[in-house]
Amino acid sequence: MTELLSVRGLRVDFVTDRGVAQVLDGLNLDVGPGEVVGLVGESGCGKTTLARAILGILPPGAARIRGGEVRYKGQDLLRADPGLVNDRVRGRAITFIPQDPFTSFSPVFSVQTQIMDLMKWKSPRAGNGDAAPSPFRRYPRERYRADREAVLDTLRAVQIPEPARALRRLPHEFSGGQRQRLMIAMALLPRPDLIIADEPTTALDVTIQAQILRLLRALVKERGVSVLFTTHDLGTAHEICDRIVVMYAGQEMEAAPTDAFFARPAHPYTRRLLASMPTPDGEIRDIPGEVPSLIGPPPGCRFHPRCDYATAECRTARPVPRMLAGAHGVCCHHPLDAPIEIDA
Repeated sequence: MTELLSVRGLRVDFVTDRGVAQVLDGLNLDVGPGEVVGLVGESGCGKTTLARAILGILPPGAARIRGGEVRYKGQDLLRADPGLVNDRVRGRAITFIPQDPFTSFSPVFSVQTQIMDLMKWKSPRAGNGDAAPSPFRRYPRERYRADREAVLDTLRAVQIPEPARALRRLPHEFSGGQRQRLMIAMALLPRPDLIIADEPTTALDVTIQAQILRLLRALVKERGVSVLFTTHDLGTAHEICDRIVVMYAGQEMEAAPTDAFFARPAHPYTRRLLASMPTPDGEIRDIPGEVPSLIGPPPGCRFHPRCDYATAECRTARPVPRMLAGAHGVCCHHPLDAPIEIDA
């Protein structure tokens, strides 16, 4: 299968007061057409940095890309002309659902103003010439009408009641779940090939989370859109993802189809993550030790200080990816092969 998105050897550093943090360390990732890929790991493992590196919106000055490739349909976005990437890829072919729907809208403009401003530059009806970032460019009247109808149709698809009336409202007049539905609609409106969803249900309560996940899954299946879904919640990943990639301290640990990931995880870190889920009797088991500092991180496999199976090889040499059965990949010198038993 030809990959829609292929990340190879991506290295990203952040300059801090205490030194240079190696936030992404030679990361590899693939997303195929129509595939929902879950990116999971503990907080601080680099999930959001990866999403922002793909989109080209890392904070200038603080972040620097040291190497690697981010290929979209074969084109390396890191080396392409920035103007072309902004016009044709960012916000159009690849869109973004942010983590917090409460701070994603300006509080002083109506929802219609903000959505139609997006459509003025990123509508699928706009030619590349129409995408020039000038605030003085006129919005063609006929395209405005067609785009507004498309907005109303999409708001109905994401189950916003009375969409024409909803557009006239200010963001604070919507609940958190409705605001996240609006963000999903805005990500879908340019008709993208890929949506990057950065923990889009974190700020919502569990019942609304379930509704949003079902809605997102149904919409991407209906429209054939690929999704890179970042989350620290394994239950969420199980609900929506076709394949799961595990990150730890800026390195990929394991990648597998969802069924294989939960039934036969091969990396010790993955097993520890799954064992950390609460049991039916309320027991919570954590992972001993601490996530290493990314300023002067440990050599070799970054998980080795917390791993029960670590050897001298793990402490000195980073494991290369190896393929197991059924498109199951793992970066480990000593992958585990016994199926896991999870309490029901």
